[in-house]
Amino acid sequence: MDYVTLNNGVRMPQLGYGVYQVAAAETERCVADAIRVGYRSIDTAQAYGNEHGVGDAWRKSGVSRDELFLTTKVWIANAGEKKAAASIDASLQALQTDYVDLLLIHQPFGDYYGTYRAMEKAYRDGKVRAIGVSNFYPDRFIDLTTFAEVTPAVNQVETHVFQQQKVAREVLAKHHTQIESWGPFAEGRNQMFTNPVLTEIGAKYGKTVAQTALRFLLQSGVVVIPKSVHVKRMEENFHVFDFTLNEDDMAAIAALDTAESAFFSHYDPETVEWFMSLMR
Repeated sequence: MDYVTLNNGVRMPQLGYGVYQVAAAETERCVADAIRVGYRSIDTAQAYGNEHGVGDAWRKSGVSRDELFLTTKVWIANAGEKKAAASIDASLQALQTDYVDLLLIHQPFGDYYGTYRAMEKAYRDGKVRAIGVSNFYPDRFIDLTTFAEVTPAVNQVETHVFQQQKVAREVLAKHHTQIESWGPFAEGRNQMFTNPVLTEIGAKYGKTVAQTALRFLLQSGVVVIPKSVHVKRMEENFHVFDFTLNEDDMAAIAALDTAESAFFSHYDPETVEWFMSLMR
């Protein structure tokens, strides 16, 4: 396992296991499988509805709490200082832990200033080892960071070979904020798993397209949290530290960047209106 050191000195595994869209009833089994494979970083969120499953899995795993890196996120329905504070305590209870290693604002909507103040207090109180944001584009990231007492340690944002976030990474670097990828496989969009560039490069190393895509992100300094409910895929995603892409490989994959989302834009009015409807 490789690690990154966050801007407050906390070490974070560069590869973790994400539970987005893992059914609550399946979460305990999936996380238990991931821990057995070797994952020590688990990423969940209030909005996923499966924090309890993550808590049950790690408690039964036999792995000590200090060997795990647990991430969760405050949902927009809990935006604001008071509601966010209560939701943080609820997340700790669901996860069956006294602290989380990383706490993020899930979306840049609602009273995220108040949410971040609650997170800063939780950080000072020892309930959180590091705090950050998710889905904050450069404009909102700069806005929040300008007024924050604690600089975000992480920004988790859509990042994959087709959207490499080159501009955003320049902004994050100025604040020593770590970029973390959600959707490292673009959920198979743009025919990713049959992409000829990734296929050809992977074949040279005896690796799959998925492993090649993950390796590119890792070598680019990105933290990744691929998700699968199948043990074989978990193992495949985990075995990405035994090869290194050369400069030509990296350049060829870098050229796949479209600098556009494969999903949706937080600048799109209809998208923002949809997020706003979730706060009611």
